Parts: sequence; structure tokens; C-alpha cells
Amino acid sequence: MKVLKFGGSSLADAPRYLRVTEISMDTHQTDGAAVVLSAPKGVTNALSLLCEQAAGGEDFQPLLDKLNDTVTGIANSLNDELNGFEYNRVIAFIDSQLAVLKKHLQGISLLGVAPDNVAAGILSIGEYISVTLFGAILTAKGVTNRIIDPVKYILADGEYLDSIADVSLSKARFTDVPVDGSEFLIMPGFVAANEEGQKVTLGRNGSDYSAAILAACIDASCCEIWTDVDGVYNADPNQVEGAVLLDKLTYQEAMELSYFGAKVLHPKTIGPIAQHHIPCLIRNTLNPAAPGTLISNEKSEKWTSVKGISQLDNVTMFNVAGPGLKGMVGMASRVFEVMSNANISISLITQSSSEYSISFCIQSKDANKALNLLEDAFALELQNQLLDPIEVRNDLAIVTLVGDGMRQTKGLAARFFNSLAQARVNNVAIAQGSSERSISTVIETKRAKKAVKIIHQNFFSNRHTIDVFLVGCGNVGSELLAQIAKQQPSLLARNIQLRVYGMANSRKLLLNSQGIDLNGDWKAALESAREGLSVERLDQFVNDNSLVNPVIVDCTSHEAIANQYVDMMESGFHVVTPNKKANTSAMEYYRKLKKTAQATNRQYLYETTVGAGLPVIDNLQKLFSAGDVLHRFEGILSGSLSYVFGKLDEGMTLSQATETAKQNGFTEPDPRDDLSGMDVARKLLIMAREADLALELSDIEIESVLPPGFAEKCSVDEFMTQLPDLDEAFAARVEDAKSEGKVLRYIGSIEDGKCKVSIEAVSPSNPLSQVKDGENALAINSDYYNPIPYVIRGYGAGGTVTAAGVFADILRTMPWKQMAY
Repeated sequence: MKVLKFGGSSLADAPRYLRVTEISMDTHQTDGAAVVLSAPKGVTNALSLLCEQAAGGEDFQPLLDKLNDTVTGIANSLNDELNGFEYNRVIAFIDSQLAVLKKHLQGISLLGVAPDNVAAGILSIGEYISVTLFGAILTAKGVTNRIIDPVKYILADGEYLDSIADVSLSKARFTDVPVDGSEFLIMPGFVAANEEGQKVTLGRNGSDYSAAILAACIDASCCEIWTDVDGVYNADPNQVEGAVLLDKLTYQEAMELSYFGAKVLHPKTIGPIAQHHIPCLIRNTLNPAAPGTLISNEKSEKWTSVKGISQLDNVTMFNVAGPGLKGMVGMASRVFEVMSNANISISLITQSSSEYSISFCIQSKDANKALNLLEDAFALELQNQLLDPIEVRNDLAIVTLVGDGMRQTKGLAARFFNSLAQARVNNVAIAQGSSERSISTVIETKRAKKAVKIIHQNFFSNRHTIDVFLVGCGNVGSELLAQIAKQQPSLLARNIQLRVYGMANSRKLLLNSQGIDLNGDWKAALESAREGLSVERLDQFVNDNSLVNPVIVDCTSHEAIANQYVDMMESGFHVVTPNKKANTSAMEYYRKLKKTAQATNRQYLYETTVGAGLPVIDNLQKLFSAGDVLHRFEGILSGSLSYVFGKLDEGMTLSQATETAKQNGFTEPDPRDDLSGMDVARKLLIMAREADLALELSDIEIESVLPPGFAEKCSVDEFMTQLPDLDEAFAARVEDAKSEGKVLRYIGSIEDGKCKVSIEAVSPSNPLSQVKDGENALAINSDYYNPIPYVIRGYGAGGTVTAAGVFADILRTMPWKQMAY
């Protein structure tokens, strides 16, 4: 005979009761069935709330009427569906139960409190109604059935609302129960009786526990727990995207997972089936074809190492410490005796090797009670300062890695704690059992969900997540979004999940917890957003949504945004940017950026600040980290001016060349930023600082294309109308160079620790003479590259190549990439 348990959404309405009937009748025809039922969905919560309302002196009648409508509504629907349904008997039973309930509630209203023994009877009403409905369904279908009242059969000990069954004594009471399949057995879950015969309940997941007890008492061949999920997952699928369904768990693995918070199971459920070696199958009522998860002595052949990650919330940790613990025999036993006498369960224990302190975790609901008891028990030691004041830490969670094969697998603990470090999680306490079947850490509750996601990613998934927040949706930003949207299939094929969760401009911030649809009208969505950008708001969003790998991408040229990079990294964000303002700010701030990136283990990536999409910074960093020393650098660093000066060779005037470059998107929005030479100077300063030269922007000698003070205080449009005033003078310089067989180029150079930006006439033999049309070219003379320089040349202007370079930097923030830097 098999025991099947149904509850929750499986019993939400008449059609689902009928589905449960079909599933269980199939089993009964082949093996014989004993079914354990929970209350109809929502009924137990309603009963609990009715007790609260009555105790608080509130009007409970509206909720009582709603409860009546719920259960009688199921009976009415079943009566419409089934011929021979014993409607009058069922309604009479429901009416009698609710009449007794009303009397109890009236008594609770007078007392102002619901005594536990009365509450136990009230909270179990739903289960008795459920089995009455189910029995009537079976009778209507011609199936012989028997309702087993657990008050007569299951003996339990403990509190009225959270008792533990004595399976051995209970089993002796089942001698008159037929287990040959001749009768379909039905039992309400959640209920038992104490030695006095009083009704008690079995606590959280009590119906699952009841099923395990019944299976042990009738020596069932299997216990099937039917839920609304396909089985046991290696992490909570509601929190972890890509959680994996486990095919098998041993009893010990199931116990570890259930004890530390796996919601499908409860430790009390595992006990009876493990003790009697009864296989337990977790299955889905809504998907009966799914194979489910088998809990037995069989080990999985698919998952041989780590099986799952569990999270136990609402934990409080106590730390009992002081010189009185050192070498004092019996102090630890006194601590735990206090907890035992108070019937307080301890979730985790850890002790320092110095014997100076003992730490343990309990459920937060018992924290105040535990503190008072400990302070009373150790009043003398506390008074004489043999013990420090008892430390209590609230708002904690226990995250546990579980698997039988962990003992044989090296490096799991290191990977576990590396994952926590990646999630920027501090370990409050650590514990590992001698069986090496589990490793647990106590952390802040607000960090737990993120920790579980990263641990799952590192142990069970090859997928890497990148969570992007874009600041600046102009030329480069818009192109970047288009590239990200286009590359989604390719990224997913490489196990990279890149989502843009936020975007901002100078006025608005758009956030979406599901990721922004880049193929939709994101511009309109951004325009209709109602909040502004701040690091604090982004940090709150990341924490609220437990994002694993947040990256802020600054595609602006604003100094105000660049000044926040330190705050961004300290808040846990990687920073990727083509904005040159941060790295060309004061040397003190530049050094602070570098130190912050190292201290926070965040990536600060700015490849596109020099050379757009060319790998300039990366190559420089690799050269210098390998011990190379820069002697001389010379190059064309502005794609904009490369384009402009190339057009001068073709006969265009300065104003014509600038207008063409602006129309093609080669220049900054304000071309003065390019023509002033300041953009090239910033790039040169970035390279100089990468070469470990402690220079400021003011140290760079700059020759501007524009005369001093030219059109400085006017709009961009006004500037463009005045620019032809310079054409004649500049044309003369072009002609002078041409008369010598040379061309003009805008060149930045570093030599002898000094930087210079200038307009140079170069001969055809100089490689820079051929650089035009938006190309960049850089020649590096160093210890390793001498006398022939190391040359990098390529397209260096325009939103497309810059966006591509930013995209490449974003991909460097993947966790496995972080290990390499």
C-alpha cells in the first residue's frame, strides 16, 4: 500500500479535488492507497485569523461567513459534478463544525485569548472537512473507503500546537486498519492526540509529517508527497533562475536540506520515513507525468557531489563569551540545557578554539525568551564579569551547501566561500558537520538571496550574469543598447545572460526588475520615468532584486557622473566607461579610483577612453605589469581630428572638414572639445598615468586648433557659424606644409616624462602621415620595443566602434573574468 499526501493548491476547489481523486484512485487500483489531506486552500489561514480576531475583540462574523461560503461552495460544485454525492451528510458535517467553531470564537472573545488546546481543535477543522468531502467523492464513485481519525491512532507529545509523534506507540494502534487494499484509507493531516486523548497539531507542514507517520505505521511501500512543484530543486526556484530538479536524494541529504529551509520538505517529515526506510517521492499534482524526486537510500548517479543550497531565514545568533568559559567544565552544557528546558531548537552551533566563546542560532521568534533565560541562568557570572554581556544578532539567515559526495570532492569549501566573497557577503559564523555532508554560513538576511544565487551559479550553472545600468543614452549609449539587443542570441549561446535593468539620462532614471525591453520603445519609457539617478537608488534596486553582477556603464562625458565612480564601486558596482573625466581629474582622485577598485574587488574598465575600440589601455597595462618601461610615445589619438586633418589634405577648409566630421558623428556634440586639443590632452594624460607618470592635466603642453578665446562663450551653432573666420589662416598652414611635401597632423607625444599635444607637419616617410579618415595610430618605444616601436592602428572614431569597445569591457566583468585580473 502507498501513502499519498495532498494539500495546498491541490485542494483549492472542486475540480482539483476531482483531480486528486483520479490520481489517488489510479494508485489504489494497483497498490492500494491511503490518502492524507490538508485543509482546503486558505482555510487554515482563515481559522488562524478568526482566532486572532476573536481574541482581539474584533467582529469575526464576516470572515466566518466567507469561510462557510468557501467550503460549502466546494460541496455545492461537487454535488453538481457527481451523481450520488452525499451532499446532505457533507453539509450537515460542515454546519456542525462551523457551529462549534462559532461557539469557541465567542468564548475566545470573552477570554481575550485563544488557549492552545482550543486553538488546536479550531485549526484542524479544515482537515476534517477536507476528508469528509473526499470520502463523499469516493463513495459517489463506488469506492469503499474508511476515514481514520488520527486522534484515535496517532499518539504525540509536546505542545498543543507543535507536537512530535511517537511512531512506535502509534504503530501498535493500527492493528485494526486494513492494509491489503480492500479499503481506500483517508486520514486528515496535521492532527494527533496527546496521552490524555486531547487533540494536538503537528506544527508547520504537519500534513506531510502525518503522511510520513501513517506510512511508517502501516509499513507502506512508498510515501508520495504531492505538491505544486515537480520535486525538490537544488535551490528555491522562486528565487534562483535556472534551479535544477533533483532526481534522487538520500535521507541524510534530504534531512540537511529540509532542516536548513528547503520549503518542499520539513525535517519532521523525513524522520519516520528514514527510520523505517520507506521511499518518499515528491510529485506535482498539476503535472502528474513528472517523475518527481525520490528520497531513499539510493544515491543519485547524476548529481554526485553537491546536491543543493538551502536558506533558513528569521535566524537570531547568540554569542556567549568571556573568561569564565576558558577551561570551565560544564559551561557549554549549561547553555544548551537552558535552551533544551525551554523547548527552543538550536539550528547551528560553533565554538572558538580558544574556548572563549560559544555561538548558536535559533529561530528569531524565540530570541527574547532565550535571552531572558540565559541572563537568569548566568546572572552570577554576568555580575562578576566572568561572562561578557550576551551578544544577540538579529536579521540573520543560514545558507547551507548540501551533498553526500562533498567529502570526496576537494576545494568545495573554497568555492563556497569564494562565492560569498563574490556576493560581497560577510560570514558571521561558519559550521561544518563531521560528516562533511554540509557546510553552513550565517549571514545577514538581506544578503542571503543574492548569496544563494551566486553559489548556485558557481556550483550548478555555466551561465554568467551581467546586470547593466546605463547612464547616458546619446550616440554611444543608444548604439550600445542596439548592439546588446542584437547580440542576445549569441550571448545566450555562450551562457552569458546580459540584461539592462536600468538606464538614465540627465533628468530621468528608468528601472525594470525584469530587464528593459531593448527592442521596445525604451526611449518613451525613459521619458515617462519619474525618478532621478542616484547611486543610493541603484544600490537599493540591486539589493531588492538580489542582482549578482551589477555594472554601471557611464556613456556620458559629465564630470559629475565621473566623480561618483568611487561611490559606485564601494556600493558593489563594476564601472565601465568611455568618459575621460575621471582618469584625468586630480592625481589624488585617480589613485583613489585604482585603490577602490582593488579594495572592493570591482572592475574599473575604461578601454575606450583612448582609441575608442582599439585595445590600447589593456595592452599598456599588460606591458607595464610585465616590467616594461616607456621611453617615448607618439600618436594620433583623436579620430575626430584624424578625420578633420585628413579632409584638409583633400582640399576642404577647416570649417567644412569640421562640419562634415560633426555630421558623421565623429566629433563630440560640441566640436570645440576636439578642436581645443583638450580631448587629446586627456587621452595623453590617461596613457601617461598608465605609464606611472604622476602628471596633472595642467602639466600638458597643448597647442589648440583654435586661437585663444575664439568663440568660447557662445552656443555650438554660433560657434559653427564663426568657424569659417579661421579658414584662411589655417589654409595657409596647410599650404606651407604642402610646399615642403608634408601634411598636417594633430599629434600627442610623451617623452622624458613630459606630454605635448601639437599640430605637426609630417613627411610622407612618417607612418602618421597616412593616418586619416577617423583612424588612430599609436607608436610605443619601450625597453621591450626598441628600436622598432609597438604600433597600434585602427579605426578610432564614431559611436559604433566606441560602443563595441564598451561592450567588450562589459563582458570583462563576468565572474570568471574577474578571477583573471
